[in-house]
Amino acid sequence: MAVIIISGTPCTGKTTLARLLAEKLKYIYIDGNELIKQYNLGEEFDNERDSWIVDAEKFSKVVEDIIASEKNIIIDSHLSHYIPCDLVDLCIITKCNLKVFKKRLEERGYDKKKVSENLDSEIFGVCEEEAKERGHNVVEIDTTKGISDNMINKIIENLNIETVNADEEDENDDDNDSIK
Repeated sequence: MAVIIISGTPCTGKTTLARLLAEKLKYIYIDGNELIKQYNLGEEFDNERDSWIVDAEKFSKVVEDIIASEKNIIIDSHLSHYIPCDLVDLCIITKCNLKVFKKRLEERGYDKKKVSENLDSEIFGVCEEEAKERGHNVVEIDTTKGISDNMINKIIENLNIETVNADEEDENDDDNDSIK
C-alpha cells in the first residue's frame, strides 16, 4: 500500500501534479476540497477570505479512515500534511517562483488581501515547515515551469527512497525540473 500526500500553498500546482501522478501510477486520486464538502468539515465560512475554516484534525481523521480502507492513494490538499506521518509514504510540497505564483493567484481571481496572505505563506514555507514539524520527510517540487512527464517520472523512480536529491538530476536535462 502506498499513500502519497501533496500539499502546498494554493496555486502552486498541487492538483495538477496529484492528478498526473495518480493517472500515471493508476492510484486513487482524493481531492481534499471534495472531502471537506462531502463530510461537512467546513466549520464556518470566512466571508473576508472567501473560504471555509476547516479543523485540520477533523480533516486528518476522515483521511485516516480512507487510508485504512484504500490502497495506493494520492491525497491533494493544502491540509494533507496534517495526516500523521506514520500513515504516509511520501509527502510532496509544491513550490513556485513568487512572480509566477502571484500571477497564478491573480488569474484565479483572488483579491489583493488573499494574494498577499498566500504570498506570505509561500515566502515563509508554511506548508513545508508544518509538514516537517509533524515528522514528514518532505520532497519539494518546483512547479514554476509547469509539470513535465520527466518530473513525474523522476518522482516515480524515487518512490522507494526518502527524498529525491536534486544533485542526482541529469545535468543535460533541458526541462530543468526542480525536485529537492
